[in-house]
Amino acid sequence: MTLVPLWIDALVWLLVAVTAAYAWYARRQPHLAAPWRRVGQSGSGMAALVVLAAFAVVGLLDCVHYRPRLPAGPGGVPVYSVEVRSVLDALLAPLHARAERTYSAPLAIRAYARETVELSGGRLQRGYPRLQYAGVGRADEAARDRDVLLRSLAGAALGLVAWALAAVGWTALLARREGAGLGRMIGAIARGETAFAWRAVLLALLAIALVAGPVALLAREYHVLGTDKVGQDVLYLALKSIRTAIVIGTLTTLIMLPFAVLLGIAAGYFRGWVDDVVQYAYTTLNSIPSVLLIAAAVLMVQVYIDTHPDRFTAAVERADLRLLFLCIILGVTSWTGLARLLRGEALKLRELDYIQAAQAFGVRHGRIITRHILPNVMHIVLITVVLDFSGLVLAEAVLSYVGVGVDPSMNSFGTMINAARLEMAREPMVWWTLAAAFAFMFALVLAANLLADTVRDALDPRVRVGALAAAGGAK
Repeated sequence: MTLVPLWIDALVWLLVAVTAAYAWYARRQPHLAAPWRRVGQSGSGMAALVVLAAFAVVGLLDCVHYRPRLPAGPGGVPVYSVEVRSVLDALLAPLHARAERTYSAPLAIRAYARETVELSGGRLQRGYPRLQYAGVGRADEAARDRDVLLRSLAGAALGLVAWALAAVGWTALLARREGAGLGRMIGAIARGETAFAWRAVLLALLAIALVAGPVALLAREYHVLGTDKVGQDVLYLALKSIRTAIVIGTLTTLIMLPFAVLLGIAAGYFRGWVDDVVQYAYTTLNSIPSVLLIAAAVLMVQVYIDTHPDRFTAAVERADLRLLFLCIILGVTSWTGLARLLRGEALKLRELDYIQAAQAFGVRHGRIITRHILPNVMHIVLITVVLDFSGLVLAEAVLSYVGVGVDPSMNSFGTMINAARLEMAREPMVWWTLAAAFAFMFALVLAANLLADTVRDALDPRVRVGALAAAGGAK
């Protein structure tokens, strides 16, 4: 195979590298490590982190694209397919390959709507034909129900065994590091007495294992979440949409963050003409309807793609460029709210005694901003960023629904919802595509918000001071 470099993939892996480098650096800096230790003590925060990590793993597997190698051509020249796949596509190949003709309900073995079926002897009859791939070898619905139950129980048992082995292995490593016995460490984790919320982590992993095990076994024989209009497996579409949601949320936030932090703090700290310029900039930007600006930018990119087809060797490259520019335009239009919040906070902080003293002693403005202003507004930045992440994931769905979001060939929750728009109006109603998109988006956004609340409480200096004062008063 040969790797296919995409802009989105490169930016995502760069973000992973930067995050890993920050974690390595923060671990060696006591003032940076202390807040994250408090995050690690939160059960809800760590459970949410495990769920987000599961989504991130699926998204990262979909961020490695390649062309499969075909049989060698004349003279042994290597030949590669024109189709671009990802590692996730390779893992989910059975789901992608087993496409039915049209709709089928979750775990069904027959089509969802009546069709005219030709019987032996040339007779025609209206009925529900058997699906081509789902439930092969199952004579009727009773045999299907029995098989689904057995596979669900077997999958849950396999997930439980895998979780137990991983939990015992990890607990043994913790016991060895702490110099304690295995039984004692298991008891401490079960009672929630460890410094890190390992109990919440293990319980979240158990929940994921109990869901993933049955789904994995059932997906080998059935369409767990049904199929769409063209017979594609909805579970496959939902898993492929995770990459788009994560990219929209993270890259757009990273594009927006420098504008909001730099301009918002500068406007509040320096005031005067700097404040006037920044206020004029975000007031003007807010005066433009954001949907129209996004639509104009996306359509301009689409015109460029259509007029320069020779610059793209595959459809995935065109979809990748459109997604990148969608992230850029969303980032450029979404920084104003956070900048306005930071401006107000900086106006308040610059009047505090310790900042006035630093100015009187001649400390440089840049040092005052980085050492005093920025740490005291990071909780606002963090909670706003995560809320924007959630909002951007939902915004992509809305934009794709109205036709100015991601490329129609790219899987996303927005395209799934757009496809479900007409399905909900047909008779019988096709509900599972919309339900799958809703469930995945709900889990992703809820986990992000729970983790944001935990990190905000750990980073907000006012919360820490209040907690210390309360502890001192109790004593």
